[in-house]
Amino acid sequence: MGDTRPARSDGAAGSLPATSTELSVLLTAVRRGRVLTVTGRFREPRSLLVRDIARRISSNFCDGAVVVRPCGDGGVRDLVAALGRLPGVPVLPCGAADAASWLAERDLLLVLDDSDRLSPEALAWLRRLLAVAPGLRILAAGRHPLAVGEGRVHRL
Repeated sequence: MGDTRPARSDGAAGSLPATSTELSVLLTAVRRGRVLTVTGRFREPRSLLVRDIARRISSNFCDGAVVVRPCGDGGVRDLVAALGRLPGVPVLPCGAADAASWLAERDLLLVLDDSDRLSPEALAWLRRLLAVAPGLRILAAGRHPLAVGEGRVHRL
């Protein structure tokens, strides 16, 4: 039988909203699937969980894991700009097609914290991105499943 103690993030005062067994299942789901969305009513537990998963699993990807929290109108331009501001990510070209081309060559976990803020245009871009980027995995946190095709959903 699995361990049911809450998994802790490194040094955080509280515990994550998942047991160590659930965390193990989620880590496997990210490794094997293309899209996983953690849903739940409250933003903080979702955010804590996806960020901890990203930290634990980033070494499984040649290009690591990047965490993006959509801002502005949640459009493609804002998403690409947010990616370009991350440490370790080179300044991405302004155009969505250029950014998709760069991402298509990566073995990367893209974590979208608060994915409900993404516009329909950004969701369509992510769908196209998944089609051209075989090494890309998406881990999202939001109230609702990420609408980018088939993916697994974990409800808190």
